[in-house]
Parts: sequence; structure tokens; C-alpha cells
Amino acid sequence: MISGIIKNGRATVNIIFRLPNKPDFTIEFVIDTGFTEFLSLPPAAVTILGFPFVYEMYANLADNSNVILPIHQATIIWNGEEREVNVLATGRLPLLGTALLDEHELVIQLVYRGRFSNN
Repeated sequence: MISGIIKNGRATVNIIFRLPNKPDFTIEFVIDTGFTEFLSLPPAAVTILGFPFVYEMYANLADNSNVILPIHQATIIWNGEEREVNVLATGRLPLLGTALLDEHELVIQLVYRGRFSNN
């Protein structure tokens, strides 16, 4: 089970990243059920972290604009297991999409300082 918290009205969860020859580190992501991919990070963060570029993809954004986005690959710890995921280099906030939630149940209790879990 993966647990998170509600911050500023948004469900958030910490994701552990694993880079070669460096200590693991955590980034807080906002769960975005309208985002169908795995993860997104601002382009500057992807550059600093040195995630390898994989390919570019066409994407339709929430404002209905179409863009081409660079896709990078990262290693994360998800539900206690190491997993390779795609990271889109876009936006201002770290977002966690529904591709990573596939085959999980998402439960959110929206109360002040509420907690949630993902089974």
C-alpha cells in the first residue's frame, strides 16, 4: 500500500527515485487522474536529474492544445519494488498519472490534513 496526504486540496504521494551510484531521493507528486501517463516533471528537473531521453510523443493537454513532449526514463520504487517508468518533461508541478495507478485502488479521504491510500 502507498499512502499520501492532502496538501492544499490536492492528493500527494512521495515517490522514491533511484539513480546509479547515488543515494535514493524522494519527490512529492500530485495525483492527476486526468493525466494518463506515468509521471511528469518540469523540464529543468529532468535535466538536473539526468534522466535518459527515450523518445518524443504527441500529447493533447488540458487546454486542448497539441504538443510534442520529450519522454525520459527513470527508476522508481513503487509499492516496495524497483520499476522503470516514463517521465514526461513538462509542466510546473510533479504529476503522477493513471498509468502508474493501473491495477491499484485509489481511495482519498478529503478532510483537513486528510490521508489516503492506494492498494
